[in-house]
Amino acid sequence: MTVLSTTPPIHLLQITDTHLYGNSEGTLLKMNTRNSLDHVIKFAKQNETEIDLILATGDISQDGSVEAYKSFMNIIADLGVPYRWIPGNHDNPDVMEEVAYGTNICEKLIQVNNWQIVLLNTCVLGQAHGNLAAGEIEFLEDNLHIVESDVSVDHCLICLHHNPTKANASWMEEIGLNNGEQFFEIIAQFKKPRCVVYGHIHQELDYVHDDIRCLCTPSTCIQFKPNVTSFAEDKVNPGYRTLRLFEDGSIDTTVIRVNGFNSRLEYNGTE
Repeated sequence: MTVLSTTPPIHLLQITDTHLYGNSEGTLLKMNTRNSLDHVIKFAKQNETEIDLILATGDISQDGSVEAYKSFMNIIADLGVPYRWIPGNHDNPDVMEEVAYGTNICEKLIQVNNWQIVLLNTCVLGQAHGNLAAGEIEFLEDNLHIVESDVSVDHCLICLHHNPTKANASWMEEIGLNNGEQFFEIIAQFKKPRCVVYGHIHQELDYVHDDIRCLCTPSTCIQFKPNVTSFAEDKVNPGYRTLRLFEDGSIDTTVIRVNGFNSRLEYNGTE
């Protein structure tokens, strides 16, 4: 586990659902995902003066290829700050570990000041839905017990890919985290968890569930329209989330959507 020390508050940047392909011309619903990620990262570099750590919360790749993960690493390196990634439903965790060999980007625990960040793998290979396997449940419980007795840690942030609560579009009902209720039951046993951050459903959400703040962040490429029966794109720009974690456990967070990005749908804030 890495331990970082920084001047409070802690500045995090969450990016998610980049959906990169091995082929640089690869597109998701006609959007070139490598170009959109490159634009988001350049925008963040221009606009974020402080970033202590980047959390990349899954669906790094659309095709699970070595080339896609290397492309992600090359693009994000432009920010010059540490990052950690976790797999989503389109990812291949074994390939991610292979590409990350010799680095700490697959590391699942990182302490920054008095905050413990826990990163979880909810990937079920080949399936859209997510699940915390028995080993992952044990990992979560064991480390929350450790956090609870660690006087250097006062607060905990938990990261995963899949939505742990019911999504807001009926077509998404079968693609969330299968054992989300168990996940929250575990968290409820401990005093230090403050927030859960995730991606997967390509939307901006900020709500409280079982006394835990939950944050979902837009994709760096296409967006999903909320409150619809069938799949529909939301014609809003790609983006990322900033989080400031304070020593007292409070969190300030903002979703930043890029501007000036033109795709086949003219993602510049208009249809």
